[in-house]
Amino acid sequence: MVDSLIHVVAVIPARWGSTRFPGKVLAEIAGEPMISHVVRHAGEAARIDRVLVATDDQRIARAAESAGAEAVMTGECASGTDRVAEAMLDREGWEIVVNVQGDEPLIAPENIDALVDGMIGTPEVGIATLCRPLDPGRATDPNTVKVVRDVRGRALYFSRAAIPYPREASVAAGLWRLHLGIYGYRRDELARFVELGPSPLERAEALEQLRALENGIDILVLDAPRGAYGVDTPEDLEQVQRLLERGVF
Repeated sequence: MVDSLIHVVAVIPARWGSTRFPGKVLAEIAGEPMISHVVRHAGEAARIDRVLVATDDQRIARAAESAGAEAVMTGECASGTDRVAEAMLDREGWEIVVNVQGDEPLIAPENIDALVDGMIGTPEVGIATLCRPLDPGRATDPNTVKVVRDVRGRALYFSRAAIPYPREASVAAGLWRLHLGIYGYRRDELARFVELGPSPLERAEALEQLRALENGIDILVLDAPRGAYGVDTPEDLEQVQRLLERGVF
């Protein structure tokens, strides 16, 4: 049951435009649009009070409402976090917002709950995210984002490169962590983040979380209990379909 003193909203930023896969959040999976699966899984998280979909497209808004979410129309936004901020910063009655990616139809409710529980247990941190052990074979894939963290669990850096560098492969393999694209924000930190605007490191790696680190903002990186399966291409969509057919989720 959700702690009555902590009001948590899941916001799913979902835009129509996508360089590699336009309209992907409406792609059909098991007879439903992708966004419906995301909405349902987010709503199954015990720590979530409400689910919103922030979008720039009426087609997505209609699908979100059909799935039981509140749709919020937003304008042109530089990033998913900027879209979340546009939807939430003028609203009252919430303490933590969870940015759930609209292209993760298999998002595990347990991951959302782990993120929120971690933030509740670490009130001095305003941003949190998740990671998983990384298959060493994926370490050099630039589409796989890696994270390294300090002894307190705070992020040191995120990169598309293999970090730490595998000078001794056996040692590095045990330290490689895959970053999962889910974030929790407290109101003040979300407002501060979007006011900063894109940073040089963020532009260099095309990773918006580097904006926080470059400006001295701590990010708590928690271990996720379950894996994640994002959809960037039609081939990814086929993989998700296969996972569902095999009953993996």
